[in-house]
Amino acid sequence: MFRDNSLVPAEALRLAALGMLAEAPRRYGELSGEIRHFASRIAGPSIELMGTSVELLRYERLIEASSEGPESDDNPMLRLTLDGRELLQNLLRVPLKAPGSQFNRLFLALKLRFLHLLPAAERARQLDLIADWYRSERARLEELRGHPSANAPLFQTWLDQETAQIDARLQWLVEAARAVPGT
Repeated sequence: MFRDNSLVPAEALRLAALGMLAEAPRRYGELSGEIRHFASRIAGPSIELMGTSVELLRYERLIEASSEGPESDDNPMLRLTLDGRELLQNLLRVPLKAPGSQFNRLFLALKLRFLHLLPAAERARQLDLIADWYRSERARLEELRGHPSANAPLFQTWLDQETAQIDARLQWLVEAARAVPGT
């Protein structure tokens, strides 16, 4: 983690692997392929996202080979351990880094992808925290828009579009938080 307790890129891949295995056991090759596919479609190809190996997660005892089904040394069926489940819960609670980080899109997508793995009250809390994160981004853009150096017409239009996207996301997050059962 960074000093502000936000995730570093390698932890995003840990979150992806642990979340996918929390949903269902997967073969080693399938898990690696799913992680690579998801990360590259959300964040694009990146050297920073190539760091975490599934083998390291096995070494750390966060995942393990399952004894269920046919075993294959080079493509075992993997499942989450209790330590892995605990780390997943902790990673899902980590705050997003200040807006503008190149990996925020990936972290946000992973958080939303696996939010259903948290208890209902914590899901609603995390949605509220994400909404707060967007509100701070909106305030930053509004402050920028009000600065005398921000008077170029195309820049103003771009800021308006960015703000409108944030407003739409905020509305969606508020509705999503209200829809969480039991809250």
